[in-house]
Amino acid sequence: MRIMMLTQFYPPFIGGEERFVRDLSAQLAARGHTISVVTLGDGDLAPFEIDQGVRIHRIKGTMQRLSALFSDQSRRHTPPFPDPELMGEMRRVIAQEKPDIVHAHNWIVHSFLPLKRWSKARLVLSLHDYSLVCSKKKLIYFDGACSGPGLVKCLRCGSDHYGVAKGVPTVMMNWLMGIPERQQVDMFLPVSNAVAVYNRVSGSQLPYQVLTPFVSDVIDSTHDVSQAFIDQLPTEPFLLFVGAFGRYKGVDVLFEAYRQLHNPPPLVIIGYKTSEYPVNLDNKPDNVTILIDVPHDQVMAAWRRSLFGLVPSTWSEPFGTVALEAMICERAVIASNVGGLMDIVIHDETGLLVPPDDIDGLKAAMQRLIENPLMCQQMGRAGKVKVAEYFASAVIPRYERVYETLLSPDAQQE
Repeated sequence: MRIMMLTQFYPPFIGGEERFVRDLSAQLAARGHTISVVTLGDGDLAPFEIDQGVRIHRIKGTMQRLSALFSDQSRRHTPPFPDPELMGEMRRVIAQEKPDIVHAHNWIVHSFLPLKRWSKARLVLSLHDYSLVCSKKKLIYFDGACSGPGLVKCLRCGSDHYGVAKGVPTVMMNWLMGIPERQQVDMFLPVSNAVAVYNRVSGSQLPYQVLTPFVSDVIDSTHDVSQAFIDQLPTEPFLLFVGAFGRYKGVDVLFEAYRQLHNPPPLVIIGYKTSEYPVNLDNKPDNVTILIDVPHDQVMAAWRRSLFGLVPSTWSEPFGTVALEAMICERAVIASNVGGLMDIVIHDETGLLVPPDDIDGLKAAMQRLIENPLMCQQMGRAGKVKVAEYFASAVIPRYERVYETLLSPDAQQE
């Protein structure tokens, strides 16, 4: 099959979604498919290259040239509407690659929708977040959990988040583009049951399958990690959080719960700063180590040296790859009972689930695992067994079956 991935960002940009698209593309290429990627360009990156058998096309859109629109200049994302320049560049690449399947991953899909009929490709859209119904993509209403979308409510929230001049058109265009999006996408692939429900795909007439991200079957525990990184970690086993330094990730809740523990092991926080709901890291408790922008192999090395993992998200985490990475390393996980985390962490089996924003509940769960090392180890072993459900060898064939089904003669006639 000839498969084209559409994604606004792609490595070397760092992020869970970016790694997923790269890994999916490389895995499919290794299985004999012709894989191309269309992504946003950057002045320092080649407009075309081949990596791991994947043909990468980097294109530029008009909106990305308007730097004043973006608070984070390193991630000038695509708008929730067709960008004429992106459409022109995309048309050129489609004519060259001739894909059977176009697999989109975010708002860049809007610049493909006007080209879909011309391309004759079938369209698959992975839902990694809540962007089908939320212009902020996180279902966070101001600074708290959102109960669901509503036009007036979303306009108020979007204007507060982006500013009125940017927020109103962003909300309106996301709502309007949702109409052709629902009409033209041949298969929605939400990454978890929560994403299907909150995007209002579940229970609708829209075609969808829950299809998760995956992890490698082979975990390299012998990979060399710099001694300089190891020297930054506590010498004794520690508790570990990995993620964005934002309130929606529960970092401030974790700090307060940890502060109330009696003589706890060290706490290590690994992640990156975010402009969305940032946490004041200067307010960290004693005995906390903060490491910023750590490469993935070093993160995995930290997991192998930890006692257990912490994923205290206060928003409805769409999936929770970080919990899987802890479980790969045979570590129990304490997570919030929200979103996709509930699909991964089985309470009292692979870890503990606690309500979001519950300082006392998080503190009690941490204390329980600290005081019961045998139970912690048993949960870690159970977690490693659970991870097999998410191995590439189990998940990649499911993606192939989706593509094959859409290209079958019966599906083509629909």
